Amino acid sequence: MTTREPDHPSAPGTAGGRTRPTTGRTRPGAAFFDVDETLIAVKSMFRFLRYHLAAIGSPPAAYSAVTDELRGLVAAGASREEVMRAYYRVYAGQRAADLSATGRDWFRHELGAGDLFLPAGLRAFREHGRRGDLTVLVSGSFAPCLDPLADRLGATAVLATRLETVDGVHTGELVTLMLGRDKADATRAFLREHGIAPADCSAYGDHASDLPMLLAVGDPVVVGDDPELVRHAAARGWRRLPGREGSPSAGTTAEDGAGISPDRPRAGWHR
Repeated sequence: MTTREPDHPSAPGTAGGRTRPTTGRTRPGAAFFDVDETLIAVKSMFRFLRYHLAAIGSPPAAYSAVTDELRGLVAAGASREEVMRAYYRVYAGQRAADLSATGRDWFRHELGAGDLFLPAGLRAFREHGRRGDLTVLVSGSFAPCLDPLADRLGATAVLATRLETVDGVHTGELVTLMLGRDKADATRAFLREHGIAPADCSAYGDHASDLPMLLAVGDPVVVGDDPELVRHAAARGWRRLPGREGSPSAGTTAEDGAGISPDRPRAGWHR
């Protein structure tokens, strides 16, 4: 877990650099946000991968070679964890500092392209900040993608996949994977560490793999139209927010890793 100090006084949830007091409740609260297609409209891992490969001078076909390999793993029946680990092995031998710098360049590029943020998710994030809630990003993505986003939003903490690093160089292995039940475990650990009751917390997710995290708090919120999450929302009276316009896959391109997360996953894919 990375706990963060806002990088400017006007960051959501701060006033003069100090956390605003919680209003309307006697105990502090927290809000946990999945990132891709909950707060932002792209799949950060794949957008970053394309940008990174270009930055290190790889030929244009390199991105397709990686994503074709990952699709092949899916077609062969690999678990989602195996696919994620294969993705992160691409960064073996890369210096962490270099990836961090590339991540900030990539994020500026995405901001410049426009329409990076999903309006409903962003409004919810800012509202929690105004209320004085701790705001936490929870994602299977990793620091080069998430740190500049967290700085931009003034997020309190980031719970994410962590790459193993030796002498500042990534080995291609993982220290922490943030996927499915891992998100729920990390959410509960954060609440224990900060002495916050789950009933005082919200969580936002767009994908069936976010369900364990949503079930870990008192106020689960479904973003978009994932069929499994919509069923739970209808049965339990959960709030819903719009995601991308139209279907959950609207606007997805090869740059977003299309086809790597199957539309009809087998049982256990989401963990």
